[in-house]
Amino acid sequence: MTLAIPAKRYARIAGALYLVIAVFGAFAIGYVPSIIVAAGDPATTVTHLMANQGLFGFGVLADLVVMLTEIVLSVMLFVLFRPTSPTLSMIALVSRLTMVVVMAVNLLIHIMPLALLRGAADPAGITPELLRAVAVLFEVHRYGIYVWDMFFGFHLAAIGYLVLKSGYFPKLLGIAIMIGSLGYFLEGLVKVTFFDSGAVGMAVAGLLVVATISELAFALWLLIRGLNLTAWNEVVNSSASIGPHLATQAELGQ
Repeated sequence: MTLAIPAKRYARIAGALYLVIAVFGAFAIGYVPSIIVAAGDPATTVTHLMANQGLFGFGVLADLVVMLTEIVLSVMLFVLFRPTSPTLSMIALVSRLTMVVVMAVNLLIHIMPLALLRGAADPAGITPELLRAVAVLFEVHRYGIYVWDMFFGFHLAAIGYLVLKSGYFPKLLGIAIMIGSLGYFLEGLVKVTFFDSGAVGMAVAGLLVVATISELAFALWLLIRGLNLTAWNEVVNSSASIGPHLATQAELGQ
């Protein structure tokens, strides 16, 4: 079955999906925890959680939107970059989908504190043991983010190289994405191995800034410019492995 969507429009759809992930992810991973989680204070965290159950629910919904969008975007990126390298495109696809699986498991862990607290019929049922359990679950969820960070960093390294070699996206974007990918991978690695230090933390922070800027730039490039259609056609025509995933060359010229 041929996907009769011109390549530029296809790329712009991918750019829009990137922005959806950015907005909903910032809400779920950034804003909601800033309101609910009080670091090192389980009792205050529980108070905030019980008082902001609606906000917590919207955060869970945002997480679901992110994961579903990630699946669609992962496949679209595979299609866009398959003419450049089928193997590396598949590696990027599998690593990002693996990240989504980890995110899904982590979401189950994330909703457990509220499920446990709702099981306590009254405030007297919130025992010190329950508070410790809630604190542990929040901590496990935080480390779950570090785990999917590593898969995402691996994905970004592959995507960055594909952007660099494709010819239909700016090479500078590919270089920046590859450099930034180290931030996600190293952050996850040092956290789950407990090998954290001030110097490493500063390096990771700098790399994550590069990653954020380069990802946003790539998303905006996809959304606004799409891709270099002439270069795309050249790569498609020279690739013996391309399948019927995008529109035909005649359709691309429409």
